[in-house]
Amino acid sequence: MAGATVVVLHGARVFTGDLLLEGQAVVLEGDTVRAVVPTAEIPTGATVRTLPGDTLLAPGFVDVQVNGAGGVLFNDTPTQEAALAIASAMRRTGTTGLLPTFITDDPTRMREACEAALDAAARPDSGVLGIHLEGPFISRERAGVHAPGFIRAPAPSDLDYLTALPRRFAAHGGRVLMTLAPECVDDATLRRLAASGVVLSAGHTAATSERTTQALQAGVRGFTHLFNAMPPVMNRQPGPIVAALTHDDAWCGVIADGVHVHADNLRLVLKVKPPGKVFLVTDAMPPVGTSVTSFTLQGRTILRRNKRLETEDGTLAGADIDLTSAVRHCVHSLGVPLEEALRLASLHPATFLGVHGHRGRIAPGHRADLVLLKEDLSVHTTWVGGQARSPEK
Repeated sequence: MAGATVVVLHGARVFTGDLLLEGQAVVLEGDTVRAVVPTAEIPTGATVRTLPGDTLLAPGFVDVQVNGAGGVLFNDTPTQEAALAIASAMRRTGTTGLLPTFITDDPTRMREACEAALDAAARPDSGVLGIHLEGPFISRERAGVHAPGFIRAPAPSDLDYLTALPRRFAAHGGRVLMTLAPECVDDATLRRLAASGVVLSAGHTAATSERTTQALQAGVRGFTHLFNAMPPVMNRQPGPIVAALTHDDAWCGVIADGVHVHADNLRLVLKVKPPGKVFLVTDAMPPVGTSVTSFTLQGRTILRRNKRLETEDGTLAGADIDLTSAVRHCVHSLGVPLEEALRLASLHPATFLGVHGHRGRIAPGHRADLVLLKEDLSVHTTWVGGQARSPEK
């Protein structure tokens, strides 16, 4: 990148996504990592920034499921400005790339959300990596907080629009992720969506393990907030959860907040899945990053109480967490090694989306999307495209 400013970050430990290093400096050139070098080899003429010695520089976090943050709900306001505001709010918590998530809703508003996310993804260093459509092709039986009146089967016009979408996002390096219930979509449709580049994830589903296996063979790639909005495992009805655990190629997104999934279930997933096939999501909602105690979702009041976001009758409605908090939960409550906890929030979701060639590591040619963590694993600073921002800004 001719003429770009060269900045060197040194003084902190560096986790590259593969190795935890001491005595190394990260050389940034514009919006890209140019090199990781010993501090004795810092290039002359560069702008040098000395980081606190008790901090850790790591790849920025990637969150594929963010409904809202900073008081903004994407379903409420499916606009470019809303997507950018959500990304900005989550950036303060270490997330440097995300998919604004639009849950089951009116078809016209769904298309508005897609166009808004596309506009946001086209803006350099926005942090918007595409869009996650969570629904509307899901199970009414496992709808959770999704409005049943908007749940439907895919129409030909839906498929024409959706299969054209990945190419449009790809022009800006973006991805389209869609959560659907395998029992509600036939194999031919799954194959068509997957062939177009839509990343398919099973969720809000009551599918049998047999049907889930068929869907995996037809192009479904992973599972959305595994365990939640799915039937429990039973002796003669293993369902989608067991299919997720027993198929080595399947990816599993999990909410690690101490509320959505019991710690032993999370330990089970991490134990039985091959390395790299589990990643963290937040399922974040507008209260994240604010002090608000309630918000409205499709006409229903959602309360923030007891570390939960829930309807008045106790139905969970997204999560009150950011990825840095999820990393801390993995380390302190689940006993996950720090390096792997960081991968769960960066390299693994980047690989799931297929953007690991330039995100999820601190390596030459990768994006200068970074997070600097304090000793207590809170956020000191983030960089998106080489631009620094502290949590207070």
